[in-house]
Amino acid sequence: MFNLGNFLSLSTFGESHGIAFGGIINNFPAGLDVDLDAVQHQLDRRKPGQSTIVTQRKESDTVKFLSGIFEGKTTGTPIGFIIENDNQKSKDYEHLSTAYRPSHADFTYDQKFGIRDYRGGGKSSARETVNWVVAGSLAKQLLPKTVEITAYVSSVGEIFCEKPYQDLDFSNIDSNDVRCPDSETAEKMISKIKEIKKEGNTIGGTITCVIKNLPVGIGEPVFGKLQAELAKAMLSINAAKGFEYGSGFCGARMTGKEHNDLFNEDFTTKTNLSGGIQGGISNGMDIYFRVAFKPVATILRPQESIDKDGNPIILEGKGRHDPCVLPRAVPIVESLASFVLADLFLVNRMRRI
Repeated sequence: MFNLGNFLSLSTFGESHGIAFGGIINNFPAGLDVDLDAVQHQLDRRKPGQSTIVTQRKESDTVKFLSGIFEGKTTGTPIGFIIENDNQKSKDYEHLSTAYRPSHADFTYDQKFGIRDYRGGGKSSARETVNWVVAGSLAKQLLPKTVEITAYVSSVGEIFCEKPYQDLDFSNIDSNDVRCPDSETAEKMISKIKEIKKEGNTIGGTITCVIKNLPVGIGEPVFGKLQAELAKAMLSINAAKGFEYGSGFCGARMTGKEHNDLFNEDFTTKTNLSGGIQGGISNGMDIYFRVAFKPVATILRPQESIDKDGNPIILEGKGRHDPCVLPRAVPIVESLASFVLADLFLVNRMRRI
């Protein structure tokens, strides 16, 4: 498996119904006072069973650090960690041992490896993201304390948070189950997810992430562009289908005169359609991007499919599944963004004497 990161890197292990998930973070600098509570807080935001609009699998998601941290400080050696699984219901997946679920990784894993763990999707399960939250929560502590990384649910299906992020109070994000900072929109989103869940169906949407106070100069020319590294990380998330930053696809409808961000005398810009990134490098303005997520592929209603021999079958999802991934994906987006920024921040420290 490939690693996440360039200098700061993460490799992971684990399957959905295995003993544990875990990872190893390499090249983490020594001497950092680690806030372990901050790491666990992000895990608690991601874990299942926290509301009626997410999967009811009950996992404590408590991280145990095995190496690389001594007396509250990083030692400079690889940081190893595990998160034990303790609430698997593997019998819910026995009917999938020879079946291929529509829009899942069942077929592609079988073709690539010749074998697959069908219990909860094995390595293709979104439970893998628990590793990324640990690594990203640690990595964020390498960044200047002034850097703010905030994600929130900006749409569910056709329900959009119409307010620009500048007009939102981010302290309200965790005040509701869907993690949308606009309370009126949040109520509509929650009602929609509950309606979809009753139908045995699922729904998608978008998450917006805003990064404030990132120093100028983060990001590498050509193949290490900041937006490219962010996109790679975000599109690695299970169910992610699209990424746009700044003006995104709307910029394709504009002229250069409309789109150019003119400078102020203090080197800020009058507008920020560039999304805080120019030439692949941060320019000091807010970085903002959106990630689009598809509906969860497992639906609790009959669907036509095939088995591994190509025979037609009728398949119906069983077990505990998210009707919408968005609320639990918010800390995942924040954590991956943190890891990417910390990695490029460390690389940038080597650029000038």
